[in-house]
Amino acid sequence: MSFDWSYAISLFWYLPLWKAALLVAELSVLAWAIATFLGFFFALAKLSRSPLLYYPSAIYIWFFRSLPLLVLLIFVYNLPQVIPWTRGFLTSAFVAGLLSLVLSETAYIAEIHRGGLLSVPDGQREAGHALGMSFLGIQRLIVIPQAIRIALPTLANQFVTILKLTSLISVISLAEILLVGQRLYTQNFKVLETMLAVSIYYVLLVTVFDSLLKSMERHMDVTRRKVTETPPGREAIQGQLQQRAADSSTTRPTTDDSSDSVVIEARDVCKSYDGLEVLKNAGMQVRAGEVVAIIGPSGSGKTTFIRTLNGLAVPDRGHIRLNGDTMFQAGTSADGDTVRRPARAQIEQISMVFQHFNLFPHKTALQNVTLGPLYHRRGDREQMRLEGLVALDKAGLLEHAYKYPHQLSGGQQQRVAIARALAMKPQVILFDEPTSALDPELVGEVLKTIEDLTREGLTMIIVTHEMQFAYRISDRVVFMDNGEMVRAGAPDDIFRGDSGPRLQRFLKDFKLQ
Repeated sequence: MSFDWSYAISLFWYLPLWKAALLVAELSVLAWAIATFLGFFFALAKLSRSPLLYYPSAIYIWFFRSLPLLVLLIFVYNLPQVIPWTRGFLTSAFVAGLLSLVLSETAYIAEIHRGGLLSVPDGQREAGHALGMSFLGIQRLIVIPQAIRIALPTLANQFVTILKLTSLISVISLAEILLVGQRLYTQNFKVLETMLAVSIYYVLLVTVFDSLLKSMERHMDVTRRKVTETPPGREAIQGQLQQRAADSSTTRPTTDDSSDSVVIEARDVCKSYDGLEVLKNAGMQVRAGEVVAIIGPSGSGKTTFIRTLNGLAVPDRGHIRLNGDTMFQAGTSADGDTVRRPARAQIEQISMVFQHFNLFPHKTALQNVTLGPLYHRRGDREQMRLEGLVALDKAGLLEHAYKYPHQLSGGQQQRVAIARALAMKPQVILFDEPTSALDPELVGEVLKTIEDLTREGLTMIIVTHEMQFAYRISDRVVFMDNGEMVRAGAPDDIFRGDSGPRLQRFLKDFKLQ
């Protein structure tokens, strides 16, 4: 028997096959979209520390990944025999097939999402927390966009899998491509010719949707984007801000910046990790406009201490006050152990510049700077854009406003992080070793930016290993060792005075210039 090429080619004008192809496309897109959406919730639940969220999600994923789709299709389609009220919609082969695909694929896609979510560095979540954002806000604006970009190639591959799995739905008599082909060759016995046409229909569908998904992947890849906008000049920005201020009938409330006021106070702060005591009754008072440098050997608890000030690390005991109001308190009372955690409104007042920048890679420098103020609705989008440009100008980065972090040097990225902290207009800015992740030639530009800010009367707490810098810009220096505040005083007292044997050993290689 010879191969009937004319018959095989004629099938590409056969209307039932085109209708079946459209049906497969519709079923695949719906199943993929719904499963991708639902999969996020199951992935987040499986990553949760709450047993009420983790175990139901884990059991769902385990069960439906273990169950063959063919078995699930037959079960769902025949479910009305056991549960009569489902007869109204499950008797439709399309609905039964869609539900089966969604139930099965949500389990697989949840694991894809979980991988994407785990790939987003914890520093991204910490940066969102430092901006006073809620858990859902951090997920929606920071984590999920990055997780989707990371997972998209695998999600695209899963779409192709779904599209091919639709062929199984022929067992419940849905007129998809394979079933239409089977009906044809049972009539004319031209199996190879029919299956060739069926195969090409599937290849065509996969090719079209694979191209669309790759186009989406390229669109989300920020490394491919070009800088097409040019920020306005400094004078133009100031003019627009002044005009908006003149047109506005309201002003943002200001805080008390009296030099006599204690902005932040920490007392008896203790923190342990796995039985190792990292902080031992640490504490300090910082007044408005004061610059405090914290120095000490690695592992002395410096970073842990400043992380307790904005809730990134939760102390075991002690209390922290902001403007006299309790921000954190833990201890034992007559009613038992009590813990009070900082409110987001308080965290907003304490910005942080991280050692490793923690910029959001999917956002431009300006978007990084304006994300926090826009989230907290500090003003309309245009007002926040102008104020963000001003913050970038203070950091010497106005011309780089529309670049992405990967297009900037390490020093420029850290200065964007400083501008992001400034844009929140906080009462206190925390710096966690802001130059330790930089190449030596980039350290100077970051230190100069911080030094310029000290002249504006900002309240700052700086953890640093740059002794010369700490001596030059600080009003007060605190030396930490082994989790304790060993000594505190004016820079001259610390670096030139009788500092004690432990501090002398730490400073033995340091020479004032």
